[in-house]
Amino acid sequence: MAAPNGWQSSSSRPLAVVTGASSGIGLELARQFAEHDFDLLIAAEDDAIEDAAEELRASGGQVRAAQVDLATNEGVDELYRTIEELGRPVDAIALNAGVGVNGEFIATDLEAQMRLIGLNVTGVVRLSHYILRDMVARGEGRVLYTASIAADMPGTYSATYNASKAFDHLFAEALREELKDTGITVTSLQPGPTDTNFFDRSGATQQNTKVATGKKDDPADVAKEGFEALMKGKDHVVAGSLKNKVQDTMAQVMTEPAKAKMHSKQSKPGTGKRES
Repeated sequence: MAAPNGWQSSSSRPLAVVTGASSGIGLELARQFAEHDFDLLIAAEDDAIEDAAEELRASGGQVRAAQVDLATNEGVDELYRTIEELGRPVDAIALNAGVGVNGEFIATDLEAQMRLIGLNVTGVVRLSHYILRDMVARGEGRVLYTASIAADMPGTYSATYNASKAFDHLFAEALREELKDTGITVTSLQPGPTDTNFFDRSGATQQNTKVATGKKDDPADVAKEGFEALMKGKDHVVAGSLKNKVQDTMAQVMTEPAKAKMHSKQSKPGTGKRES
């Protein structure tokens, strides 16, 4: 099958795939790959993915955009077909696409919760199976999963989000051990609150929480730490501020009920205090 849009399958650059790359951490991860001489396939569901691709082409590498809904099986399959059409092995992939839902679980929209699971969990598993199967056959590859420090605690008022990120983190750690003799490295990226559109997309109640209105990390800094950890083959990295690292350490010794109570103080709707 011919490669689309003039894509040169004979490029000497390695190929990286980044999901959720139209903005935020995903876009900054794509920038990291571009700045380190990777060609790119970037994916997201929104129109901004084309603008991101145009911007990234300034690095001098090839950039292909795929506007796909990775919360659905059809969207994941479409992305994988695009990968096959490029005629290039995937040297690295950053599975970064994700979404949150905030609020009391029984009061939130069920379809929004199921879509979160589709994007953060089901889509990640499906795409991982396709990509890792190919990497194992080739005997090399690097995989980065964007989890969160939220993976370390019960997510009171963000119950499905924290559970999904715990899944992503534990999934990554398990795959790392399974694949340790295959030439493939797996890394889990655990950022804390980051200055992206995540909180806006999580719903109106999320925007008025202590965590949403507090200080956040620069997504460029988070992506840089994630990229460096990936290239060094680390198992995980808690990225961003010292506060994130302290919280991650505390989470290892606190009880689950204590962590759930602490999370409630950060994520309960109405706890935010915006500066006037």
